[in-house]
Amino acid sequence: MKRSVLKPVVSAREAAGHVKKGDSLMVGGFNYGGIPYTLVDALLDAGTDALTLISNDTAYENVGHGRLVAEGRARKVIASHVGLNKKTGEFYHAGKLELELCPQGTFVERIRAGGSGLGGFLTPTGVGTVVEEGKRVIEVNGKKYLLELPLRADVAFVRAYKADRAGNLVYRGTNRNFNPTMALAAETTIAEVDSVVDVGELDPDHIVTPGIVVDMLVVKGGSYYASRT
Repeated sequence: MKRSVLKPVVSAREAAGHVKKGDSLMVGGFNYGGIPYTLVDALLDAGTDALTLISNDTAYENVGHGRLVAEGRARKVIASHVGLNKKTGEFYHAGKLELELCPQGTFVERIRAGGSGLGGFLTPTGVGTVVEEGKRVIEVNGKKYLLELPLRADVAFVRAYKADRAGNLVYRGTNRNFNPTMALAAETTIAEVDSVVDVGELDPDHIVTPGIVVDMLVVKGGSYYASRT
């Protein structure tokens, strides 16, 4: 998608329309914190399915992107933890869901590599375990490492605290979690924020995600999200 200087502020419904059937979708968040609830709710309303969901976890069956799994909208999940959403395991064992588990550090580093244009990285995590299966093992100075490949997505839904009209993002507390890394690793990045201010109103020292990687902005809304912040 072409990047412009001032980013459009669109409705959640319009933003959700940029996710197509079969797309790969990154969703920020860790448990309850930092999930772009408004965007996820709009995507659920849109009925989009056959998604590859890339998220740290699958939350809970009735929470945020956990609902994408529970309602059968995902054909594959790439995550580091799925135990709190019982539907994830149920669908996987029933052959209804493909599941790729990554150690959390490996997970976020794969996304960082994808956003940085790297071809992959070496890590000792998982050597000699089931994590090693199907991966290339490289020995460096007598120590074995796994070659982990970069991870990117068609679309990223990220949650920030505030944006300016140029799309620069600042975050609040632990809601920052995976959001800044995912913002760099998608073809289209859509940010849900509390508010949008004019260019120049944000302290440059507080900006974490540069607007050049953000395509559009959505102001949060909906009682579901409001009840959890």
